[in-house]
Amino acid sequence: MSLSVMLQQLAGGMLVSVEIFFVTLLFSLPLGLIICFGRMSKNPVVRGIVTAYISIMRGTPLMLQLMVVYFGPYFIFGISISMGYRLIAVFIAFAINYAAYFAEIYRGGIESMSVGQYEAAKILGYNKPQTFFRIILPQVIKRILPSVTNEVITLVKDTSLAFVVAVAEMFTIAKQIASSQTTMMPFIIAAVFYYIFNLIVAVVMDKVEQKLNYYR
Repeated sequence: MSLSVMLQQLAGGMLVSVEIFFVTLLFSLPLGLIICFGRMSKNPVVRGIVTAYISIMRGTPLMLQLMVVYFGPYFIFGISISMGYRLIAVFIAFAINYAAYFAEIYRGGIESMSVGQYEAAKILGYNKPQTFFRIILPQVIKRILPSVTNEVITLVKDTSLAFVVAVAEMFTIAKQIASSQTTMMPFIIAAVFYYIFNLIVAVVMDKVEQKLNYYR
């Protein structure tokens, strides 16, 4: 198999990996903030449920969560699984998993804010939502960006776990070609793809971080 043909076959897998990456971020970042609010809730029931959720999501492998989300509807509720559900299951599993990690990152950032910030906002006449979204959240984003960057870079590599439910992303197709052609070239191409993807993410996040360093 020529290199051009190999790249054409791998291109579809690359697009699926990129799709998993962006859809996961699209849903997990806002969902993580909602979960963070639940984790910091004064209601012990809500706080307990959310704390247990975060503990389970962070304490069990993402691979296992993928299998539960995909096979769960059939084994638990007897709902037949269609082929089109594979990618949806990947989106769901990745989103709820990464939302738990982002929730704890948000919480760390919010709790690091001094009480003086809230007191100053109250003196200026801000209500609680205005205080959070106009004063606290912008500063939290600046503080948590390095931690978020680490999770986003990990997400790029974790997209390869979609093979568990037979989603043909980059790594799955690379394995198939390597097995049929008995060559390491697909793995080398996959490694280059993941490295370049992560490099782009790191550069973009670094630019954002520099832009937020408004005191320099």
